[in-house]
Amino acid sequence: MDVNFRKIDIDVYDEDILHETELYDSDPRDPSQVLSDARQKQVAVRTALARSDIVGALSSILDSPPYGPGVDEAKDLTLQTLLTILNTTKAAEIPGVVKALSQDEQDTLMKYLYKGMAMPGWGDISGSVLLGWHEKLTEIAGTGCIVRVMTDRRLV
Repeated sequence: MDVNFRKIDIDVYDEDILHETELYDSDPRDPSQVLSDARQKQVAVRTALARSDIVGALSSILDSPPYGPGVDEAKDLTLQTLLTILNTTKAAEIPGVVKALSQDEQDTLMKYLYKGMAMPGWGDISGSVLLGWHEKLTEIAGTGCIVRVMTDRRLV
């Protein structure tokens, strides 16, 4: 009797299988263009932070984030730039910054917060920073923000 029947990939035989590329439209930009955009945003964020414009820095990094396959370097660069913004923001300023963001930007911020929490050891940022941002974002944007992020197939 064959006991390895559970290791058979039955999706190979299914005609109606749903592929990841069919779930959402990938980024129309070329991967090199996405990386170039991420580097330009990093420079823009640094200048905005030098002027103490946290809302401007956050808005620029959350605008058109890299999605899809083949842009992992741009995704990592964008995440590190965002973590820099989160680290340099004082806890008292967070509610005002979050209120100034649009709903799409709030949702994208939540995606990055979850991605930061998923990093082993949470990378270069302390857990209290990410959890503090998550708390304030949830208070302002509501639990609908969490639901939209969890159901969105596009990963940052």
